[in-house]
Amino acid sequence: MAINTFNRPSPADIQTPYVEIDEDRLLRNLKEMQQKADRAGVSLRPHIKTHKSLTIAKHQLQLGAVGVTASKPDEALVFVEGGIPSVTLAYPVVRPDSVSHLIRSAQIRDTSLSFIAAHEIGIQAIGSAAKARDVKLGVFLKVDVGLGRVGVKPQDPAAIVLAQKIAQHPYLAFAGLFSHAGHAYGSKSAEELANIANAEAQTLLHLAEQLKEAGVEVPAISVGSTPTCLGAPIPSGITEIRPGNYAFLDRTALRLGIASGDNIALSIIATVVAHNDHHFIVDAGSKSLSSDLGAHGSGSGGFGLAVNVGDDTSKMWEIERLSEEHGFVRFRDTPPPVGSRVRIFPNHSCAVIAQFDQVALRQSDGRTRTLSIEARGHQT
Repeated sequence: MAINTFNRPSPADIQTPYVEIDEDRLLRNLKEMQQKADRAGVSLRPHIKTHKSLTIAKHQLQLGAVGVTASKPDEALVFVEGGIPSVTLAYPVVRPDSVSHLIRSAQIRDTSLSFIAAHEIGIQAIGSAAKARDVKLGVFLKVDVGLGRVGVKPQDPAAIVLAQKIAQHPYLAFAGLFSHAGHAYGSKSAEELANIANAEAQTLLHLAEQLKEAGVEVPAISVGSTPTCLGAPIPSGITEIRPGNYAFLDRTALRLGIASGDNIALSIIATVVAHNDHHFIVDAGSKSLSSDLGAHGSGSGGFGLAVNVGDDTSKMWEIERLSEEHGFVRFRDTPPPVGSRVRIFPNHSCAVIAQFDQVALRQSDGRTRTLSIEARGHQT
């Protein structure tokens, strides 16, 4: 990979460590995914857990996204109250009171709000919350297509029973089928990525046919992961995609071959504060980089790639280990001097953005402005 795709100017007057977002690269990433969705004739509902920013979400809507996907009720609430017109909560609800405030806020603002369920308890919880507010809510059936995290197995007879329960509930409407092929982060080739994307689609389409035979109409088939959406064609029959990481991308995307260094919009600027015999030490540790080895634990070792800031020498180093406030970067020849700065491209941009209340947005003219991360810390 060419070092010049990573060697970008950076202002010297911002205290480190800080996150820098390259606005040109961010907007290019957003446009390219929207264009891919448009060409395939599917809706784009990006997952905002990656950026947690109202400003970026509004950019996505301006480009054509139909709404957003959120991780937790409080995270979703930020976007409802921020004026986003359509929000899907992609998290299993098991208590009615966990979403009561979210539902009330959506009612006040006339926001379209959807949920997922993969268990009868979830259906009951969402139904009870909807009844308490006298509102009808859309609920997707979450299907496990291989990740093994949340979702009903597609071959399980319970899938049809659960869909029927949603459809028959007086305060719920069956919104369709919903999946996340997160196991695609473990792919070793473009062919494997495409196979996972196609298998996901075929699994959901087959289940949709079974549901129709059982008297349940399937309004939408919604899938989402950046590797499958970016690294493979969008399969026929899919109606909505929900990638998130594509906005920033990261070292994991590099490893998967779905992005180049020039696509990565997020990096961390850190200062070299010390040397030892084998490492130079930077002021960005696990509290800045996170200790994430990649989405779903898919990394191959190390905690990020570091390059010099404002130096044309082709040097790249591995972040070998972390303590809370420090990163240990192994060097072979001459380390960068104490006081100099490095730019770090992390394993997982979603985990990094969750560490910061604000970031520096570097604009085309090289100037930066502060971008608030409004949904940071909204984890319930």
